Amino acid sequence: MYPKVKPALARAWRDLQTVQFGVTPAHAVVLGPVDTATGSLIDRIDGTRGMDRLRAEAGALGLPGECADHLVRQLTGAGLIDDAPAGGAAGGGRALPERLGPDLGSLSLVRREPGGARAGLAARRGTRVQVRGAGRVGALVAAVLAGAGVGRVEVLDGGRVVPGDLAPGGMGPESVGRLRGEAAASLVRSAGPERPPRAGELPGPEPGLALVVVAPREGLDAWAPDPGAAAGWMESGVPHLYAGVLEGTGLVGPLVLPGGTACAGCLERDRVDRDRAWPRLLVQWRTAHRRRGVPACDLGLATAVAGLAAAHALAFLDGELPASTGARWEAALPGLHWTHSRAEPHPGCGCGAWRPGEGDSSAAVGPQDTMAG
Repeated sequence: MYPKVKPALARAWRDLQTVQFGVTPAHAVVLGPVDTATGSLIDRIDGTRGMDRLRAEAGALGLPGECADHLVRQLTGAGLIDDAPAGGAAGGGRALPERLGPDLGSLSLVRREPGGARAGLAARRGTRVQVRGAGRVGALVAAVLAGAGVGRVEVLDGGRVVPGDLAPGGMGPESVGRLRGEAAASLVRSAGPERPPRAGELPGPEPGLALVVVAPREGLDAWAPDPGAAAGWMESGVPHLYAGVLEGTGLVGPLVLPGGTACAGCLERDRVDRDRAWPRLLVQWRTAHRRRGVPACDLGLATAVAGLAAAHALAFLDGELPASTGARWEAALPGLHWTHSRAEPHPGCGCGAWRPGEGDSSAAVGPQDTMAG
């Protein structure tokens, strides 16, 4: 083992015997008491020395040799130690693309065990994700996921790219007129840090879908998702995350875990319970949206939604449950105050997420409350 204090956390001394690793409260760690000699030994835990050498250097600093072992154990327990691999190899013996250095540092904050961040990036490389939609939100989500090291990012959409689909980081001007699926595939290839692995290049069978991100160009289908469109994912147990922009309102979530959290069918039934006119309104809105031209989709809001959705998707792929799990986050122009609402399982839905005695979200409210969100 070549231990290394994680460089992602800035280090500063609170006083002569207390050192703080990290600035932000979410990941900061305070360690003390630490004397001057031990502080010097911490400086030497930089991934270039094995434990034998660290013990020797502890002795040279006037510390007992076992102090090095104790210090490394203490720092490891606090999630502050990484194991520097020989030659910079990532999981599976592969060299880590330099572009993923910032992602490696970020993952090291949540993968606390030594080597956990590199294992996480290796896992991303073998993951398959599907993005439904190649507009301002969906294309950017796909590009971010590919750029963050997800090995297989598929984008499904119909028609051809129009100028309104273009966005920095997403579809570029050269894509106008191309089939959306083809243009999105080119975007994913260019966004990735390395060539995506082809079928058969990795051991084992082709991986199943780990996640579907539903980011339709027409935001109504994210605001009021169609249970029929999600039926296949529900049946096969594929998690799916909704994201989009509708009429100056951006939304991320819910992340649906089939059989565990509220699904599109639960959302639809809850809407009907709250507003009996909802089915009639929805039919009219869907018809109107098919007739009208370019949907309203503010570029700044779309970029924020895509970034948040991609971050939540990556957190899920890395083994964490993001704040959109069974919940929806919304922000509307011009104030852009993000608000949070739970998506509760509905007792009338057959998805299996509702458990008797865990609450009932079907209490009726007025139409004005419904329109407010």
